[in-house]
Amino acid sequence: MKQLLIPVFTLTLATSMAVPSAYAQDADAPEVEDGFNLMEEGAKLLLRGLIQEVEPAFDEMSEAMRQMGDDIGPALAQLLEQIDDMRHYTAPQVLPNGDIIIRRSPDAPKYNADPKPENGEIDL
Repeated sequence: MKQLLIPVFTLTLATSMAVPSAYAQDADAPEVEDGFNLMEEGAKLLLRGLIQEVEPAFDEMSEAMRQMGDDIGPALAQLLEQIDDMRHYTAPQVLPNGDIIIRRSPDAPKYNADPKPENGEIDL
């Protein structure tokens, strides 16, 4: 009886392993690449929709940034003309009334308001 069970068990095991590989070769089964292509197309559609939704907000934001540059630009340029090197200043301090004070460090070299040399030449 044992001699008969071993070949039957081996034959059953061999056929059960061969059956899934036969299904994997089926021509009607969808390809893996088709799944990736569908996912790619779905992602493209999603991103296109997001861009269309966000585009008006970006337009408004760019206009606001342009206006802010027009308003703040001259004042910022004037401030940068007065500051020789940021390393010579301490961190800004906000007072209770809202004023902002930026103090020059005590160990900083003396500030030269006129950076032109005495002989008229500028080293680059």
